[in-house]
Amino acid sequence: MSTQIPILETTRLVLRGPEPDDYPDFKATFTSYRARFMGGPLNAYEAWMLYAAEIGHWQIRGYGMWMIHDKVSGDTLGMAGGWKPAKWPEAEIAWVIWPDRGGKGYALEATHRVRGHFYDKLGWETAVSYIDPKNLDSIRLAERLGAVKDHDAGTIDGNHAVYRHPAPDELTGSQLAHGIEMEISHYADPLFKPKGWAID
Repeated sequence: MSTQIPILETTRLVLRGPEPDDYPDFKATFTSYRARFMGGPLNAYEAWMLYAAEIGHWQIRGYGMWMIHDKVSGDTLGMAGGWKPAKWPEAEIAWVIWPDRGGKGYALEATHRVRGHFYDKLGWETAVSYIDPKNLDSIRLAERLGAVKDHDAGTIDGNHAVYRHPAPDELTGSQLAHGIEMEISHYADPLFKPKGWAID
């Protein structure tokens, strides 16, 4: 089976499937302290194996993680998309921004776009994000996306908090969706200088 990975766009971003040229940034992040909430830091071999899994996930599941690229410079900024390894209770919406790229709303913009794709194009009716309870930045981002803690949902290993994203009909035309898009537009404004905002 060969999966054609769609290219998604937002105001500032282009989302493409992972390519070999993207690996150095991935490795630098997952072998760094930034990966402490994602099973890391990994050694070089573990990072390579995980990146191979990112590419293979598209072939096995038909969806996966996109690389987030800056539309103007082409620079890779991080990843966002869907993730469901073996024994994962549910399909997850996940994200990671490279350590030197945080604080500009890229994860919010990219994750809002990929969630819309999963809902509109793949027919997902729900999604979760599995987050380390100590990862306050990701928890704040999940909450800004409208996700709420689901105490009844199954966890990966009993150690992660499960945040349930709003269903498609809860998002369509909602005040929440409008608020997310308004926040993204603020970040896209070159004069916008956020202070005290949750990063990513």
